[in-house]
Amino acid sequence: MGKIKNGDTIKVHYTGKLNDGTVFDTSEGRDPLQFKVGEGQVIEGFEEAVVGMDEGESKTVEIESNKAYGDCREDMFLKVDRGQIPSEIPLEVGLQLQVTGPGGQPAIVTVKEISDESVTLDANHPLAGKNLTFEIEIVEVT
Repeated sequence: MGKIKNGDTIKVHYTGKLNDGTVFDTSEGRDPLQFKVGEGQVIEGFEEAVVGMDEGESKTVEIESNKAYGDCREDMFLKVDRGQIPSEIPLEVGLQLQVTGPGGQPAIVTVKEISDESVTLDANHPLAGKNLTFEIEIVEVT
């Protein structure tokens, strides 16, 4: 089999880490991740990293935030009246909540700030604004 190119279906094992070495996701102990290259099923930088690799090859790659989950956008912060949050929810910074988005679809937000009057929610992806490091091993190319 030749080098990986757009249109190939591949299986990879991977470990994703933050700059401080914290593992945020891994396929270790699970089946390898399978996806078709060029179809946007994984983040852009991951897809770019596997193009040109061979079956059995491994490498470590750093992916800048703009090719991962994007930069942290201020327009994704939403300040809501504290009374809009049900009182039975024990609010704390970092808590993730599910809310209903504008189109009625569920969205996950993270509590960013809490005051007596309001709560600031962050609708950015939790990994937005972060550079990511992936250890990638190509298991199969079809």
